Amino acid sequence: MTRIEVTSQDVAASRFAISPLIETMHAQWVLEGRAETVVHHRWAERRRATYRELERRHPVLRTLAAITGNKGTDNVDFIAPPPAGLSVPFETELAAMRETPTEQAHEEIARSLARRPPVSAHTRALLLGPDVVRLVADAYEALWREIISADWPRFHAILERDVVQRAGRLATYGWAAALDDLSEQVRWHGDGHIQLGLRSLDRLHRLGGRGLLFLPSVFISAVGAYLEEAWPYALVYPARGIAAEPPGRTAGLAVLIGRTRARILEELAAPATTTHLAALLGQSVGTTGGHLSALRSTGLISGTRTGRSVLYARTPLGDALVAGALA
Repeated sequence: MTRIEVTSQDVAASRFAISPLIETMHAQWVLEGRAETVVHHRWAERRRATYRELERRHPVLRTLAAITGNKGTDNVDFIAPPPAGLSVPFETELAAMRETPTEQAHEEIARSLARRPPVSAHTRALLLGPDVVRLVADAYEALWREIISADWPRFHAILERDVVQRAGRLATYGWAAALDDLSEQVRWHGDGHIQLGLRSLDRLHRLGGRGLLFLPSVFISAVGAYLEEAWPYALVYPARGIAAEPPGRTAGLAVLIGRTRARILEELAAPATTTHLAALLGQSVGTTGGHLSALRSTGLISGTRTGRSVLYARTPLGDALVAGALA
């Protein structure tokens, strides 16, 4: 098991971030079938033909399985540099990738290939060629533009509502609350340690007051960790609300309160703001706010102000109503 030693100073230094570029990489794993697609099966099926065309135009995409998505520390860093903030645009992250010196990219790629099974001569030549940084950046730009960007408002809403809730729990209640339900692979121990079920990284790591970077993802189903000096110490984890009950499961409830309000109750299995819900439902903020007011007035949801936003969650009555509809 891997253990991370934390101190009280690490709470203040820890932060949350959202990375469109890292999510583009994760989406590629799903589209290629290298990651579980139970939640995103229909999304992947709709996008796969477009992705196959992208592979034809950008052959480097086929080679990236050799250096990304691997367990342990044998992944390259230049493809997905650490995000600088909560809402950094994809274009900014891509520009940072393009600035990677070729020598650095080759060093990271060679180190990764040395730890993996042998690859074909064509793959090796492409990954260690003089244009590898440009080729990867061009491929990910096309992947973002032609597939990911269309669904990004919905994905971003899921990620942001996870951050809003979990960051608040960390600041208010500490590590135990922040890590609660993050993953079965992650456990908090009262002696000041986070335990990770990652045997490939089996050793003790000390944050030393630097804090931990939390990165939610809509595409992964298991926790990943960056525990090397090239990155800030980071945990990548499945965001809450990815596997919310799909629309249509509460058909009886929709008859009672309307389809949109039933969907909102489903989505509020994880707390969300009006803006988050509007993006998830594809509605205007005003329309969504009207439905939230109705649900709140009947005691099915409650709202808690966090800064300039209100975070909505189901009340016990709302939970019981949804549970009864699903049953």
